[in-house]
Amino acid sequence: MTGKKADNFFSESEKQQINILVKKAERETSGEIAVMVVEGSDSYREAEILGALMLSAFIAMAAAVSLHHVTIWSYIPAVIVFWAPALYLVRGFPRFKLTLAGRKRLKEAVRERAIRAFFEKGLYRTRGETGILVFISILEHKVWILGDRGINQRIDPQFWQTLAGELAGRIRENRAFDGLCTVIEKLGDVLKEHFPKDADDTNELPDDVMF
Repeated sequence: MTGKKADNFFSESEKQQINILVKKAERETSGEIAVMVVEGSDSYREAEILGALMLSAFIAMAAAVSLHHVTIWSYIPAVIVFWAPALYLVRGFPRFKLTLAGRKRLKEAVRERAIRAFFEKGLYRTRGETGILVFISILEHKVWILGDRGINQRIDPQFWQTLAGELAGRIRENRAFDGLCTVIEKLGDVLKEHFPKDADDTNELPDDVMF
């Protein structure tokens, strides 16, 4: 379980307001802003296995102690028997496996998933390579903002990391919508400065939240 599903992370009213805000932000720039929400960036299989092993080992030890029968010949089979139920429990409480995965692993998983989404959704196909993806991964409470090549030639990618950190903080405070609105407005301002709207500019990327 990841809590909220991607398609209802924002309410219908909020989705409509995000659409309007993206259109407004793009009104004076050739830059293109896309927002995507996913439930999680990875299954973290290695953390699931480790968590299930630790939990099954604990349950097996507790059972052995309670039955006053602690031997290696009964303990190891008990760990094996309890492993499948333990795996089911770990999958039901994903925050536990995230702790085992570690911060570096989570950050890398979100980054890789954002890059994959950028290409899967064709966000790299804008005429001036001016697409920007605001990628929200619910499970990890993390955000990655990815700019296309044309964008990153003029704007320091560190700026995206700063905005991503601000939005991630709002998500942890259960203020995802407010945080996203602020980020979209800031993106609009910086894009207008560096990529003013061309006379023949067209809207090349979807303004609706993608899932």
